[in-house]
Amino acid sequence: MSGTQILLIGDDQSGGWHPLQPVREELEKILKEKFQLTVTNNYDDLSTLDTSKFAACISYADIGTRNVTLTSEQVSGLLKFIADGGGLLAIHNGISLARSYELLQVIGAKFVAHPPFQPLHFYRVMNEHPLLEGVEDFTVDEEPYQFEFDSFTPRTVFLEYEYNGKRWPSAWEHKYGLGKVVYLHPGHTEDSFKPEAIQRLILNSVSWIAGLDF
Repeated sequence: MSGTQILLIGDDQSGGWHPLQPVREELEKILKEKFQLTVTNNYDDLSTLDTSKFAACISYADIGTRNVTLTSEQVSGLLKFIADGGGLLAIHNGISLARSYELLQVIGAKFVAHPPFQPLHFYRVMNEHPLLEGVEDFTVDEEPYQFEFDSFTPRTVFLEYEYNGKRWPSAWEHKYGLGKVVYLHPGHTEDSFKPEAIQRLILNSVSWIAGLDF
């Protein structure tokens, strides 16, 4: 296999809101020039994550919908991976990993609610940031995810969306130990991955957490 190795984790259970397979196909298209995805539905793979094998992990986990709690071994494996220099990108429902308090501090926030699926306009929060390179403001149909932030986790919010005349955080980044963490809110369906701006956000984010040049 060629390209920097990335682990993609998510769910394909019947009746789930966020099946991994169609999203996997979109991510493979976006990342194929620089990265090789290994895809898993087995959360035990988090227990043995190793920076000698993978540069980063992408979470499209939907354990909140399934009301699943990660084991101590799964949580500690992911914590160690990131602290040792591995990267984590959580996309949309991938924030469900924050059901554990340890991973809440790693990701920096937890999902609390969302109003109905609708067109949302997304805004760059700052003029210059590595993750915003080549990204313009954009509009896409999406769920207006709302979050409760962990007060102990520093973060840089670099993207917001507008809902009911107010700006809400949509994407942020920070460092954890030797590793890097990014959360991107858009990603409810495979169509969420079609806009050029979102594709660039994903490519920038994976490059950043994997320690590669853009």
